[in-house]
Amino acid sequence: MDWPGIKVPRKYSEKSVEALLFISAIASILIMLLIFYFLIHESLPAFSQLGIISLVFGSKWHPSGDIYGLMPIIATSIIITILALFINILIGLPLAIYLAELAGPRSQAVLKPSIELLAGVPSIVYGFLGVIILVTYLQDSFDLLTGRSILAGSMLLGVMFIPRLTTICEDSLRAVPSEFKEGSLALGANRWQTLRNVTIPAASSGITAAILLNIGSIIGETMAVLLVVGNVARMASPLYDIFDQGASFTSIIAGEMGEVARGSMHYHVLFAVGFVLLIVVTIFSLIADYARIRIKRKFGGY
Repeated sequence: MDWPGIKVPRKYSEKSVEALLFISAIASILIMLLIFYFLIHESLPAFSQLGIISLVFGSKWHPSGDIYGLMPIIATSIIITILALFINILIGLPLAIYLAELAGPRSQAVLKPSIELLAGVPSIVYGFLGVIILVTYLQDSFDLLTGRSILAGSMLLGVMFIPRLTTICEDSLRAVPSEFKEGSLALGANRWQTLRNVTIPAASSGITAAILLNIGSIIGETMAVLLVVGNVARMASPLYDIFDQGASFTSIIAGEMGEVARGSMHYHVLFAVGFVLLIVVTIFSLIADYARIRIKRKFGGY
């Protein structure tokens, strides 16, 4: 690394880069610890006064009556995440396989920029389109009082995160060495057999990590869910009624935080919701890392 008139020895420039990277790593860890500390500090009054069991497993959410139960929020978040992930995988994974293994230059020239463009669209735009198009369509098609529902949130999030899943899965598939595929073809396997028995298993660690990390993104999305799911914290009746309204972790925080008095019980409970969400996302991230390592050991994945 040289400046005009100054020549810095190579070893010092390398050490400065190493020091900068080390500081960046430590700073990211400290920021994460500070986030955990702040959430714990602000949510501790809610857990201590209401009780962890009562707060987490309570079935009713009525802030006006000082009744706080997170189970309706947890149940709705889980249902939305499962349905959205199903849609996400159903479309995103085949699209990644097509782009990595089957698409020609013309198809890639059209699909790749389109996917990248979709990935750059802000979530509020997805939410606005969901309100205008998706909610109206569901309301008219299923004769609902309102189209804002768990199904609307699931469909919107499922489509919204297709570009992220597709991009990561495509990179994993492309990282598989060509020698693997050539060896399979040389042994007499056709293109589809090679794809099914060689390419996908070799890339399975990256695909699994992409799916699990996408769960964190889906469950942590705010504005799109807030606009289309209804933001009504209640248990669906029956529980599998996806046409009912609901509220997720993020939508309840975004919808109610601006209305609460600082230091009130409602205020601390919303921080407790954020803390539970952070724990859930952290667990999924750890599971993703563990699954990626285990699958990579088993299949030698990429």
